[in-house]
Amino acid sequence: MGFSELLEEMGGFGRYQWIHVTMILFPSFLLLIQNIQNNFASGVPAHHCTLPANHSLYNVSHIQMDEKQLLKAFIPLDSSGTRLDRCSRYVEPQWHLITTHSSTNVSLQRTEECLDGWTFDRSEFLSTTISEWNLVCSFHPLKQMIQTIYMGGFLVGGIIFGTLSDRFGRRSVLLWLHLQLAVFGCASSLSPSYTVFCIFRFLCGMAVAGLLIVGITLNMEWIPSKARAIVGSINSCNIAFGQIVLSGIAYFLSDWRKLQVALAAPHFLFFAYTWWCSESARWLILNGRSDVALKNLHRVARINGKPEMIDKLTREVLDSQTKKEIETSRLSFTAYDLLKTRGMRRITICLFVVWFSTSFSYYGLTMDLQQFGVDIYLMQLIHGAVEIFAKFLVFFVLSFLGRRVSQSSCLILAAITIFTNIFIPRDMKAIRTTLACLSKGFTGASFSTVYLYTGELYPTVIRQTGLGFASTMARIGAMAAPAILILNEVLPALPGLVYGGSALVAGCLACFLPETLNMPLPETIDDVEQKWSGRKPTAQESTSLCEGGASECGGVVSAEDVPLKELQDVEEAGLNAF
Repeated sequence: MGFSELLEEMGGFGRYQWIHVTMILFPSFLLLIQNIQNNFASGVPAHHCTLPANHSLYNVSHIQMDEKQLLKAFIPLDSSGTRLDRCSRYVEPQWHLITTHSSTNVSLQRTEECLDGWTFDRSEFLSTTISEWNLVCSFHPLKQMIQTIYMGGFLVGGIIFGTLSDRFGRRSVLLWLHLQLAVFGCASSLSPSYTVFCIFRFLCGMAVAGLLIVGITLNMEWIPSKARAIVGSINSCNIAFGQIVLSGIAYFLSDWRKLQVALAAPHFLFFAYTWWCSESARWLILNGRSDVALKNLHRVARINGKPEMIDKLTREVLDSQTKKEIETSRLSFTAYDLLKTRGMRRITICLFVVWFSTSFSYYGLTMDLQQFGVDIYLMQLIHGAVEIFAKFLVFFVLSFLGRRVSQSSCLILAAITIFTNIFIPRDMKAIRTTLACLSKGFTGASFSTVYLYTGELYPTVIRQTGLGFASTMARIGAMAAPAILILNEVLPALPGLVYGGSALVAGCLACFLPETLNMPLPETIDDVEQKWSGRKPTAQESTSLCEGGASECGGVVSAEDVPLKELQDVEEAGLNAF
């Protein structure tokens, strides 16, 4: 009997699992919100140069005018000729422009930068970091830098807290992460400067990445294998649902400081009730704390209505059932094994590009909602709804078209819609919005596909290592995406070309991945080489693989010979990319 069978004896997916999964999954819809809240916290309001402080001294008492007419004398029109320029004003007021039918050529009139700062429109946003610290015109790239710094924390947090949870336990690290996000998230609302705010956002990014990794791991280690797929799917849709929730919260608050508190304060509640959750019995067993694991298993049996298992499951029985798993936990494979043989090398290179490009394009589309000229709150609501639909649809498509065709098609179609949107005039808002939503849906579907695909391509003995590095590539893509938006200042079409080009390259490389539909999972690296590269490893490769940790130089390692930490399902590590 393995540990999964032991959980079945304890009631399977019983009352404890329902409560435990609900408690862990409930905060997840707020986590992706942290990833994309910069759309609203750093939304760019309409703005123009503040009028000179002495403009009221000009003798214009003989002219009847309102504020809008007054602005025409001080602020030139932009290149479109339909709205006031955002970054310059006339050196001398042009009073003759107040005349309704004036046709005087003003292109030669001298202008200057906004020496007295900017005046911001408050109709869409009451307050954002942009209006707070004047991050416009020459300072506009600092807006995207906030998101890049946050994603940098997301990358670092995924590495640090994944390791800490392996050393100190899932539950203790999860408690700390809820507290960290609550404290630093609320503290960010009090930021006195741009630099301090960026530091707090970096720390929040670390906490969010850790919560996704540790929370999913703790969930998966307490539920039977057959229930992991559905729990992973619910978590994925729950995260997408958060985008819809964000549009409502941001609309009603419309203030970046209040938004920080609203998104972070609930984690004080999550911190309080997470104390109820039990530490992972799997982790306790593998770290030599079987007494505590036995106590937790007895608690689960009692809550699940299986009191007879309390007497049946003793320390001796637990040790005998997990002895082999503890011994095989010493098996070790490194990142080098991902590239050592031809088949593994092809799979790894293609998957890394797919993960990077999917995340890169996804966050590039997500973080620039204002470019479409549609109400940003409505745009966010539509994006969330489209992504939920895409995640449901892709699970059906995968069963008919297969993994390779689905993965490649999602990325190539995303590239086509992104490229097409470049050539659509900006005044055709409905078409541009529709194409943007389709692009977002295709990249969201690509995410869902690559989670499953990666777990099916990598062999059991190195699956977690492969998933971990692939997730890291996704985080690097998410960190790079906001920086590309700065290219919009050079040429508006450049960001679309970069995002679309990345998706197109990844879609083409996905065609070189083997199909895994209705095929058994590979257990060893030898299985991968024989099944998908049509050859066996060379003698030198086989020798190095045996030295890498296979228990038998024959190369066949059964599922029972793999450590518990390697047996976690695909969703456990795949969703960490978010």
